[in-house]
Amino acid sequence: MIKQTLLIKNYILDKLKISFFFIKALFSSLSSGPQFFLLIVFCLILGASTTIFVGKVQDVVALIAANKHKIKMSLEKEPIVLLSEIQIKDEAIEIGAVSSGNITRKIRVSATVEADSSKLVRVAAKVHGVVAQLRKRLGALVEQREVIAVIDSREIADAKSEYLAAKVSFDLQANLFDRERGLFEKKITAETLYLKAKAVFTEAKLRLDLARQKLSSLDVQEDEIAGLDKQPLARLREKEIVAPISGKVLDRLVNIGQPVTNDTQLYVIADLSEVEVYLSVPMEDLSRLEKGQSVELVSPDGVKYQGKIEIINSVLTPETRMGKVIAYFKTPAYSLSPGTLLTAEIETARSAKSLIVPLAAVQIINNQPSVFVQVEGGFALRSVDLGEKDAGFVEVKRGLALGERIATLNTAALKHAYQGERLQGAE
Repeated sequence: MIKQTLLIKNYILDKLKISFFFIKALFSSLSSGPQFFLLIVFCLILGASTTIFVGKVQDVVALIAANKHKIKMSLEKEPIVLLSEIQIKDEAIEIGAVSSGNITRKIRVSATVEADSSKLVRVAAKVHGVVAQLRKRLGALVEQREVIAVIDSREIADAKSEYLAAKVSFDLQANLFDRERGLFEKKITAETLYLKAKAVFTEAKLRLDLARQKLSSLDVQEDEIAGLDKQPLARLREKEIVAPISGKVLDRLVNIGQPVTNDTQLYVIADLSEVEVYLSVPMEDLSRLEKGQSVELVSPDGVKYQGKIEIINSVLTPETRMGKVIAYFKTPAYSLSPGTLLTAEIETARSAKSLIVPLAAVQIINNQPSVFVQVEGGFALRSVDLGEKDAGFVEVKRGLALGERIATLNTAALKHAYQGERLQGAE
């Protein structure tokens, strides 16, 4: 605008110079009387002309300024990306409201799933013999008190036979003792015979109790002991092994036909409804952790589990310089197996509540973070100032209001449409 003003000024000066020389020549050719009259007329014409020229110049300058302001406003106004409801659906663009929430700070660490040591059982044979049956395979689920194996054992056969003999003797002596006691109370028999019958009965009861205790030490259950007198003789050699807890078979340590002793381990069973997860945390992050902090674990099939830190061991592993942190996770469906290597996220802090939008809603356009705000007929671009972010959301410090409707997914399609409209406008 300054350059144009100078050009107009120079043009006016040139015209004045030409007029001046023309008037001078005319003036010199006249006598003194007409010269004075001509001078007065020239001054009046010059004053009027100057006023008209100045007004015209001001009008031109104002017009130029207005045109420049109009051009600037047209450039600053962002175009609206026009989309119908059907087009929005076809492009799979999702729309959501600006909400308030917290930005969560997390650290990601490697994690190893292990069985809870307090819920892991090693099932032993407890008798000498040979493995006759193995009823559960590796990875099978078992219920408490369920029979999982059978041992063919001479030791258990002898113990059962001893018990049965003691029980027969006890039953006989109990009948004799009851008979002698009745006769003695009726003064029919002597006290000596009564006391002798009582002594024999007591001895038979002692032998029966010892035989029962021996069976119990061999892990024969009370219900099996109670039904021994009805058990077929062929089954006297069988020792049933039952599961002490409900859980999952982690290991099967013997084969059918294998000789075993009382301390031979048959199965390893664990209750995996709650597991221990060992987290390898770098030394610089240990100070940010404390008992009770939330931990999120994602299984290979995408299932997420929520747990809490229970133990923080600040002693570093020499090889990796990592601290060991133990968290516990509930897994009712036994879906986490010991030995699985996964990635865990530990929540270390949360920001104060602020306006947040999904990360997928933000696009970088003209080197500025921007979102697409839903308006009548489509979407308008809105520049925003961002703050902290986490895995899913980012804080908005300026540019949006709570509850505004924005595009939250597949916003790349809107970005491409916006850039296309800008190019068309530039042409």
